Amino acid sequence: MTGRSTQLFAAAQKRIPGGVNSPVRALRNVGGEPFFVERARGSRVWDVDGREYIDYVGSWGPAILGHAPKVVVDAVQAVAERGLSFGIPNPFEVELAELICEWMPSIEKIRMVNSGTEAAMSCLRLARGFTARDKIIKFDGCYHGHADSLLVQAGSGALTHGRPDSAGVPKSFADLTISLPFNNIDLVRKTFIENKDEIAAIILEPIPANAGLYFPENNFLSSLRDECTKHGALLIFDEVMTGFRVARGGAQQIFGVKPDLTVLGKVIGGGLPVGAFGGRAEIMDRLSPDGPVYQAGTLSGNPLAMVAGLSQLRELERIDGWKLLEDLGAQFEQLARAAVAKTKIELTFHRIGSMFCLFFCSGPIVDLTGAKRSDLKRFTRFFHACLERGVYFAPSQFETGFISTAHTTDDISRTAEIVGEALRSL
Repeated sequence: MTGRSTQLFAAAQKRIPGGVNSPVRALRNVGGEPFFVERARGSRVWDVDGREYIDYVGSWGPAILGHAPKVVVDAVQAVAERGLSFGIPNPFEVELAELICEWMPSIEKIRMVNSGTEAAMSCLRLARGFTARDKIIKFDGCYHGHADSLLVQAGSGALTHGRPDSAGVPKSFADLTISLPFNNIDLVRKTFIENKDEIAAIILEPIPANAGLYFPENNFLSSLRDECTKHGALLIFDEVMTGFRVARGGAQQIFGVKPDLTVLGKVIGGGLPVGAFGGRAEIMDRLSPDGPVYQAGTLSGNPLAMVAGLSQLRELERIDGWKLLEDLGAQFEQLARAAVAKTKIELTFHRIGSMFCLFFCSGPIVDLTGAKRSDLKRFTRFFHACLERGVYFAPSQFETGFISTAHTTDDISRTAEIVGEALRSL
């Protein structure tokens, strides 16, 4: 990268650790320097040096309508004129709570927060407070934010940078977290037996999307539901990625499994910082001020984030966005698979709805061990070959791509052509 982006990155490194405010943005996993964005609209981003890219990162998931959708921008501008933050209840947080509870019936009550990390952390505290137990089961490669007890065999940036167990996390915290291979229900059953009456909850991404993208097998999710019910533990679905993206009711709608608690973020904020967690009323009622489990946030329920999320969700419903996303995703899958079939490189393509991942290894891939077989050097060359041709995919093998309703069939066709060119260049 040259030009103003290079100058900005040099300046950033003097004042910001690594020059970025979230590790994966540094492009350390693929080499080179990050580009700095000047503006974004629809399916495109433009960097400060004037280069244009078809974007499949979408702010890491929230931009389901594309960048700067008019319906969201107009709503935010109108509310901003009346105040940016109150620290006092506002009508939009009630409206968004009602809409989420309607679309996700497992959520009877919900608490708004400011990030997915905060929501997941709060869920665990609530689960421990409700069950009076301390231990948590999570799964290798599932990422639930950077709270101390969850940075054990984590995905996303922790995996990308080779530090699944972060420095600064006390061993006593990590000892309360049991990380198991995804899709292995026998080990879950064994763990419950070996930790009788000690497991407060199982937390997982029902569709893991922070170690690439792979899927629950057979009756894995329903079996987790059964085991939690049998042993008096709570089942927590982290749907920060999948919530309102893979379906109107998230992954829990697709698989027909009802969690006790759900973690949300990304899409429900319309591009502004947001998170939320909710579930059964009897559990949620343990939160302060009604119950003994403390949780608070100065900017929680911020009117700008609430109205942005409301506008985005209502627009998705109005345009039948999930059908449009499925159609675009299916088109991309067909063309991408055709491109893959023309190469001798070992590749595995996964997709559900508007989420996708191309692994640089052979399948099947059903867990983190499978994902880590990917050829990272080949992925690096592929990433840069696409970027040079004007397509921006996530700069890590262990991230997921996102299609938005702003992507056109022409965007998809052009992207597939570039994917083919990039693969042939390897």
